[in-house]
Amino acid sequence: MKPLLILLGLLLWSGAQTYAQTADVLPDELKLTIIRDDPEQIPFVGEMVMITIRGTYRRHITREHLVQPDLTGFNWSQLGPDSWREGRENGRQVKIFERRMALFPTEAGRLTIGSYSHNLTLTDDSDDWFGHQVHSAPLSLEVAPIPAEAADHWWLPVRHLRISDDWSNAPDQLDPGAGVLRVLRIEALGATPEMIPPMPKLSSPSAMIFAHPEKRLVERTPTGPVTYAYWRWTIRPTNGVSAILEPMEIPYYDTRNRQFMTARITPQRVAFSPTDAAETQQTEAPATRAGLPGPPLLVLAFAVFGGSLLALLWGRRDFGVPWARQARLFDPLARGLRRGARRGDASQVRRAAVALMRRDGARQGQIQALSDLDRQLFSPGQTRPDLRKFTQSILRGR
Repeated sequence: MKPLLILLGLLLWSGAQTYAQTADVLPDELKLTIIRDDPEQIPFVGEMVMITIRGTYRRHITREHLVQPDLTGFNWSQLGPDSWREGRENGRQVKIFERRMALFPTEAGRLTIGSYSHNLTLTDDSDDWFGHQVHSAPLSLEVAPIPAEAADHWWLPVRHLRISDDWSNAPDQLDPGAGVLRVLRIEALGATPEMIPPMPKLSSPSAMIFAHPEKRLVERTPTGPVTYAYWRWTIRPTNGVSAILEPMEIPYYDTRNRQFMTARITPQRVAFSPTDAAETQQTEAPATRAGLPGPPLLVLAFAVFGGSLLALLWGRRDFGVPWARQARLFDPLARGLRRGARRGDASQVRRAAVALMRRDGARQGQIQALSDLDRQLFSPGQTRPDLRKFTQSILRGR
């Protein structure tokens, strides 16, 4: 029994010594270092360099604050908040502090990451607080200049690049006179928003293209910042049939495989849906002459027939027969077109014109008139459109 009590006392004394807090801080109790992810790799100017500021502490810490050096010669981004966790080092329990940083060298040559300082508040054996500083050793690295191969294009060093080409609807099946929204989404790991190249100019000899303002967002992850860029255009063919958008290329440097790459966006056809413009030929059988028993009854019959037809067709969208559809008096779309022109309502005029062209089939003159109207409505610096003249062009082209 007595040896067991002695062994238990030794264990308690050893544990008390392990966690004892004194005013004297031993060199191996507090340690702060800068760790680089790829210490042997020589980065280029602008290439991401990942580092971790790591502290291992065997003292009770009541307060702390990490002081960052100036980082001259680097742009930098902190990748999330600082982390604390319990761990073991050489068999001893320690508290581990970590901060992840992404550095981007701005100049070539030998650069130095200055010393970090960790201001700690510790306790002594009387449970009194006192301040103590821990410093990391500086870290130097060689930085290579931008390669000569990148002199003729935008320098974009990234660890991963992904591009998606999205459309609001099928670009080769557009309704007559309609447009389509194209969105290019660029996702670049290891790049900040200002490193992404400017939005390219989308071109086509036979399309009207409206460029929207681009958007850039950044997400900070443990593997580095991820930048998202969105390039958007609204496109509509101007020849009434189709348009071909020219291809685009985005050259970049793959920092993982250490080689130049090119992301290619293939040409794209934008076209209206094919419509059956041929009208059905109808063969009429010879009509037999019918006689009416006198002129007064003939006049009355025509009056009753005309009044009934007007009452039935007024307000109908589809009259069922081609000649009635062409009658402007009965056609609600034509009436809505003229009503919007009288009110000066460009939105109503355009909706009625597109609906009429979709129902009856678009003619070349109508498509050109709609293209001229869109240019006046959406292009900056254009004069106010003449809605009455546009209405006459649409109705004349039916």
